[in-house]
Amino acid sequence: MLFWLFIFFAGGNLYSSEVNAASSNFSTAYDVTYTVRENGSTRVTFGISLTNTTAQYYASSYKVNLGFDNITNISASDPDGQITPNVSKTESGHEIDLAFNAQVTGLGNSLVFNLSFDTFDIAQKQGRIWEINIPGLSKQDEFSAFNVHVRVPPSFGSPTYIKPSQTTNSLDFAKEALGKSGISIAFGDAQIYSFNLKYRLKNTNLFPVKTEIALPPTTNYQDVFIESIDPAPINVTEDKDGNWLALYYLLPSEKKEIVVKGKTKIALYPKKQILTDIDRGEYLKEKPYWQTTNPKIKELAKTLRTPLAIYEYVIKTLEYDFARVAENKPRLGALGSLENPTSAVCLEFTDLFVALARAAGIPAREVDGFAYTQNEKQRPLSLVKDILHAWPEYYDETLQTWVMVDPTWGNTTGGVDYFTTLDFDHFAFVIKGRNSNYPVPAGGYKLPGDENLKDVEVEFGESLPQSRNNFDLALNMSDTVLSGFPIKGQVILRNKSQILLPSLTASVGIPALYSQKNYLTFQKIPPYGSAVLAFSFEKTPFLTNKNATVTIRVADEELVKTIKISPFILSKQIVLGGVAVALIIAILSIIAVRARRLPFFRQKR
Repeated sequence: MLFWLFIFFAGGNLYSSEVNAASSNFSTAYDVTYTVRENGSTRVTFGISLTNTTAQYYASSYKVNLGFDNITNISASDPDGQITPNVSKTESGHEIDLAFNAQVTGLGNSLVFNLSFDTFDIAQKQGRIWEINIPGLSKQDEFSAFNVHVRVPPSFGSPTYIKPSQTTNSLDFAKEALGKSGISIAFGDAQIYSFNLKYRLKNTNLFPVKTEIALPPTTNYQDVFIESIDPAPINVTEDKDGNWLALYYLLPSEKKEIVVKGKTKIALYPKKQILTDIDRGEYLKEKPYWQTTNPKIKELAKTLRTPLAIYEYVIKTLEYDFARVAENKPRLGALGSLENPTSAVCLEFTDLFVALARAAGIPAREVDGFAYTQNEKQRPLSLVKDILHAWPEYYDETLQTWVMVDPTWGNTTGGVDYFTTLDFDHFAFVIKGRNSNYPVPAGGYKLPGDENLKDVEVEFGESLPQSRNNFDLALNMSDTVLSGFPIKGQVILRNKSQILLPSLTASVGIPALYSQKNYLTFQKIPPYGSAVLAFSFEKTPFLTNKNATVTIRVADEELVKTIKISPFILSKQIVLGGVAVALIIAILSIIAVRARRLPFFRQKR
């Protein structure tokens, strides 16, 4: 939310056409206080000092253009009493004309006057987060001083972030801190969203197929709770980028509409996430739209080198093209965005950042998902299919985690810092690192004719469901095992909770036969998912003939199964098989004997 202050002076033979020339004859200093109330209404008080720097001019009035859509309870005064403000609505907000009770005359003389009003355009509560946006200055040089003070109720607590960052949590700012982009302040520990997503699938083949959809995953920034998936998938697995992929089986010409409901908790700062050397290499590779080996991109990467330098280069080089959102033009990629810098949307900002980072040896990847915005001119959404958003993340070796940034909004907001600290407004649906085209986020699963249907619904939530790690443990193993052979089986782990099941270790022991246990490590399992791991023990002595107990333990859960180990000659299957063979031989023998007595088997002598 930006606003512009334009100063107009009238007096003597000074006409409006001479305003710019005359403005240099007056010095202005501002002291502005924003007092936020519990209900979100803000009382804005301007203390303005106007000083005459010449003896030839005087000021009898002052005009202020404010970029606020809603202002009420307007009042103004100078040392000689109340001023009746003349308020008019403009395309950008409101214009207020103040006629002074006394003129500002004489070299060095000053007039201090006040302007106050109420507005709901400064502070908004979004879900669990209070956001305060203080407008910036379009022309800082016009002011000798411009101090801002923000006052909030004690119930807000300490700020979660202040942009631009302060050395302390002070809410007092000089004009240099305001800049053109202004100040953003947030209060609250985390944001909660409820989501309802639809996926539309159809098998157009003449044979059955397996296909998958991408569910919003738990990441280092967000915790996802899957409350329901209807119809339920065959399985849900986590890929190497951390995506949750739900598997479905479709018959020929079969259609499925899948509805996924859940909640997510968004944190401001990421949890630690160690990157292996193998993964690091994967996130430096060239992919479609990320032309890391192109000479132009390689040369830029050598110059820029750091994530911050790359971020600043991208927001200064590209220009957001709002027309492309409606026209749905093809994705340009990193190289295409450099060749057409005035026609970029969020994908181009992301592609250029990822390509330059990878070319500079910095692991980077793309994130697609939902981003909350109240002003699509300042914080636009442009990813096709349900108008989602795309932004990049890079791996910070010092913090040892992935860090999300948003160069698109850094550009369109006029310089709000979306590098040092992001916000609570970015909800990841998919992560694209090993593939620049896959997986497809929710909102992208549409059938012909369904393009205008809304398949993504995300709303603010206040609380999270009560969920804890809950799983089923099963054993796939024969009841009888032949001695002299290895003992084998499979452990099956099913996630029955709404949250991601962390990596767990299963111990498999047969104490009557082996002193050592088998240990199996299950990787993280998403909700509705399962995993199967095989185990094997060395072969038993050939003549072993006994019962044994197989014990499997995972966390606090234990599963026990009794098996029979029998020698080959005493095996039930072998005995039954032997009896069957003996019977067959006996039957064949009787048939053969009787057959020899038949007339055509007798020989004449």
